[in-house]
Amino acid sequence: MINLIAPINPLGYGVAGWNITRELSKITDVALWPVGQIQITSQEEANLLQGLVNNASMFNYNAPCVKIWHQHDMAQFVGKGERIGFPIFELDNFSDLEKHHLNSLDRVFVCSEWAKKVIESTVNVKKVDVIPLGVDSELFKPKLSESKKTIFFNCGKWEIRKGHDILYKIFENAFSEQDDVELWMMTTNPFLSPEEDQEWKNLYINSKLGNKIKFIDRVATHEEVYNIMCRTDCGIFPSRAEGWNLELLEMLSCGKTVITTNYSAHTQFCTDDNAYLVNVNSQELAYDGKWFNGKCGSWAKISSQEIDLFSEYMKNVHQRKQEGNLTLNDEGVKTAGNFSWQHSARKIK
Repeated sequence: MINLIAPINPLGYGVAGWNITRELSKITDVALWPVGQIQITSQEEANLLQGLVNNASMFNYNAPCVKIWHQHDMAQFVGKGERIGFPIFELDNFSDLEKHHLNSLDRVFVCSEWAKKVIESTVNVKKVDVIPLGVDSELFKPKLSESKKTIFFNCGKWEIRKGHDILYKIFENAFSEQDDVELWMMTTNPFLSPEEDQEWKNLYINSKLGNKIKFIDRVATHEEVYNIMCRTDCGIFPSRAEGWNLELLEMLSCGKTVITTNYSAHTQFCTDDNAYLVNVNSQELAYDGKWFNGKCGSWAKISSQEIDLFSEYMKNVHQRKQEGNLTLNDEGVKTAGNFSWQHSARKIK
């Protein structure tokens, strides 16, 4: 048996928690302690989760316990078995609080080789294993857009970390009113107030190409996410740091061209063969005035040089689309096929 502590909801940790829980339950006994309120979309999912939660009443107290959660909250575990934390973090260093919690663990699971190096260079945990997250390739199938215009897509909650403060600049730097392009933003952040959400939108609405930018609300299911992604041509992700970036992997699985920074966790699956990669020449303290205070950890510094390169790549994609040469990203599809949730579960077991 594996004792598992994890959130089950549509947010980043919750998606990882649900998919790993489901696939682990197919290959071993699982006792589940959900973090927060469970949010699921079908009765079948509810029945499965209820059974796993019921297992917790007679759990094996000698079994290992895996906790999929933030690195600053690793104190509580179940039973007497090995205590394994599975944090998904974005920066290259930790606060004293985070180090204290991580150092209490017997073992740490991380998503990427980049994250493993961060753990090994900052805390004293002896056992660190890379457990890449996955994508549902049966759902996120390759499909070309049927639109004549070139549609760029970004998905991820409003954050400076994700480059949303510069993406509209990259877009307007690449194109003019005459170019048949659109930028779709699926970026609602449930942790922001309506006023903060509107402030972000206003940056795009009031930009030079605001009439070519479309906002898409969060959707309830991954099927709906796929129905949006398959209508686009290219994913644009000017991220300063990522803990994984599931949406980027999903775009690769859909056979879409992608443009992103060559830094942090998504380098686990983004290569020169399947992505337009923008190298970063330096890093800076992670500060956004909201989530990151600049006191601990750094992320990629994106200057005018990197912005220009992002724009050049966008123009290249648009030119290929207009010439009829923007084909499926076969290398991306191949890569995504190597990252399944079943594989994640098998590595954990």
